[in-house]
Amino acid sequence: MIFAGLLLLAIGAADLARRAPVPLARRVGLAALAVAILVLGALTNAPLPALVAVALAAEWVWLMPAGRAAKAGVWPAIAVLAACAIGVASIPPRADPGVIGEIWLLPSPAGEVSFDLVVLVAGALVFLAESANIVVRAALRGEFALPPVPSARAERGVGVTADAGAAAATDPVPLAAQPSLKGGRLIGPLERVIVFSLTLAGAYTLLAAVLAAKGIVRFPEISRDDNGDRAEYFLVGSLVSWSLALALAGLVWWGGASPHLG
Repeated sequence: MIFAGLLLLAIGAADLARRAPVPLARRVGLAALAVAILVLGALTNAPLPALVAVALAAEWVWLMPAGRAAKAGVWPAIAVLAACAIGVASIPPRADPGVIGEIWLLPSPAGEVSFDLVVLVAGALVFLAESANIVVRAALRGEFALPPVPSARAERGVGVTADAGAAAATDPVPLAAQPSLKGGRLIGPLERVIVFSLTLAGAYTLLAAVLAAKGIVRFPEISRDDNGDRAEYFLVGSLVSWSLALALAGLVWWGGASPHLG
């Protein structure tokens, strides 16, 4: 469970650090984050999981760029969730939780909450705050991207030589203009945290009401769309966002409910 928590925490914090407007600040933030994760791993007797988490977070930053389309789409997110699930399910409980684990004590109505579970919850929340935004944008870009079309010059046969024919056969096509819905960048993280929290609390009726309320609030914007792009944009973005929140809530529930993992 500590591996899953450190991995989500490293990826989520790295994506938050990438929001810094100055390149130097981003690099310093990412370096400081790597050191902090490694130190946390050392203090909790989990140096190897921390090292793997930092390495995978670096791979995530490369595969999921924040400012342009991710060629890998949403597959890195699926791989991260799968790795976390495997880590929670297959890694046995740690006999020695390290320095922090020895002094850690967090009682709750359901019993003592382990430090590993707290790290997992923190990692899930940080991931939902920013990394999930990147995943949703990657899904939307994949959904609304246009395929390459034949170059106008190639179709007319103008200025195309035998050597340059392959290069001029297609023109690069920018991503299709995505329909915009107001406040998505701010509403998305808040919505995911609410879905995550209500799912763990078992408040499924309230959760259904929240999800329905979002559709009602967005209906005026969607209804003004003549070609249906905004409706598709809303559905794809919402489903991906909710799926991430529900998946991480299930992961935390799994880690906390399993007697041999708690």
